[in-house]
Amino acid sequence: MSTDPLVREPLLHTHYRTFSQDDDIVDPPDFQANDHSLSTRLLDVLSRTFDLGFTAFGGPPVHFHILHRRFVDSVGRSPWIDEQTYQELFAVTQALPGPASTKMLFNIAQIHAGMIPALLVFFLWSFPGSVAMYTFSLGVQRLGEKLPDPVYALLSGLNAAIVGLIALAAVQLARKAITDSMTRILVVGGACAGLCYNALWYFPVLLVGAGLTTLAWDSFGKSSLRKLKQMRRHRRHPSAVDLEPQLTRSEVNGNSTEIIREESRNRDSSGPHRRQLPQVVTDSDVVQNGDHPSPHPISRIERSEHAIPAKTGVITIVAFITAFIVFLTLRAALHHTPLLFSLFNSMFLAGTIIFGGGPVVIPLLRDYVVEPGWVSPRDFLLGLAVIQALPGPNFNFAVYLGAMTVAGPAASSKSVPSIVGALLAFVGIFTPGLWLSIGFQSVWQSLRKRKEVVSMLRGVNATAVGFVFTAVYRLWEIGYLTAKSSRGISLGEQPWWLVVATSTFTAVEWFAVPAPAAIVSGGLAGVGWWGAVGRHLDQ
Repeated sequence: MSTDPLVREPLLHTHYRTFSQDDDIVDPPDFQANDHSLSTRLLDVLSRTFDLGFTAFGGPPVHFHILHRRFVDSVGRSPWIDEQTYQELFAVTQALPGPASTKMLFNIAQIHAGMIPALLVFFLWSFPGSVAMYTFSLGVQRLGEKLPDPVYALLSGLNAAIVGLIALAAVQLARKAITDSMTRILVVGGACAGLCYNALWYFPVLLVGAGLTTLAWDSFGKSSLRKLKQMRRHRRHPSAVDLEPQLTRSEVNGNSTEIIREESRNRDSSGPHRRQLPQVVTDSDVVQNGDHPSPHPISRIERSEHAIPAKTGVITIVAFITAFIVFLTLRAALHHTPLLFSLFNSMFLAGTIIFGGGPVVIPLLRDYVVEPGWVSPRDFLLGLAVIQALPGPNFNFAVYLGAMTVAGPAASSKSVPSIVGALLAFVGIFTPGLWLSIGFQSVWQSLRKRKEVVSMLRGVNATAVGFVFTAVYRLWEIGYLTAKSSRGISLGEQPWWLVVATSTFTAVEWFAVPAPAAIVSGGLAGVGWWGAVGRHLDQ
């Protein structure tokens, strides 16, 4: 039985084995899709994912690490996908709008077990957090204008701890995404670009630019640089014997060694300094014409039995574009739209135009629900603090906002229960990402063997990891909550929050403290700070 804190499934797995009486059905061979009966596939995904909605704390960056540990490393179980497939899916999900980690989990489950099991996984993943956020909205509706000061300290401590977790996830994702000097540049460039500017069109343009950059680099940039080095060497030693073949081979061996070291560091980063032997790169892995070996190993998943036909995928994409145009047209044409339709329309639009997942959707949702007066700034910030501390997707924040909108001052009639707004917001914000994932997954499956696609996905992947570092900064700047600041201020206003964030980072990375325990400890540290220091600040 695994002792990994991310794998908490022994009880259900035991019942599943008893039910099936067949280890091959419980755990298909490594990297092989489950093609058994629907009931068996449902039990398979249930045994591997039932707890994620309750234990996946920390937001999308941490979620990606959890999914990698569970479905690629697969401690104690057969892996569903390999490293190459994971990295490609990560790039595809980042390049599409909607909740990033939700799309990642949905795609992994669909490749392994099919569409219906993937929908079950989505429900298991999102339902616990959405119920918690709706329940929280019922409590906030009955709150007074001002909360007790210890509550603000508790929420600030939770935010500081989550900043530490996201920073740790960013470092771990970067170690996996970096395969050469170009991807190093793109990770740093993505982080810096995200810090300097923020707009709806900005992040998609950066992702496309990164993909084209790695495509150009792999197509002719590396060879041009190698030729330039050889020309300089020839000018310095014109009488020397032409050593081009040996030099090229040496450079290939040097790059292979660098890749081995990088992959070794990547595997070490999956736990608190666990050391594993690197994979051996043989001569067969080296291209005969002297090109560098592929930055990632060749995928061991040729094609899933549950792959969506390319024709179906194209039809799905066209249907989505049509629906999106219809919603935009209605949004522009109707002057006095009902509140429920406006709520669904806004959430559907947010789920369509947001790239980068939860950290990016927050400012847009604020514009959609706070500016029109649907939700007060204080209530928005309270929900933001709580969703950061809950497991599951950050897009569950829309459930809270939908309920608060229907129950708020903008509602013309109080006869509509707030759960209607919660359901409309849930469907509206999650539908675009899942809809497009179904369509584009078929396109990716059809094109994934093309080296141009692999090169572009490598650049998208590296730049998207850089955006995770941006998310650390964004949350840091609004994470400190006080009664006087309803919009949130920088955690840097109090050094204690840096202590909490740093302690969370080191506790999880070096001492394998479970993420939920680290988050709770951060909240308790916030309350302790208020008792010792915070309550005296206003006196």
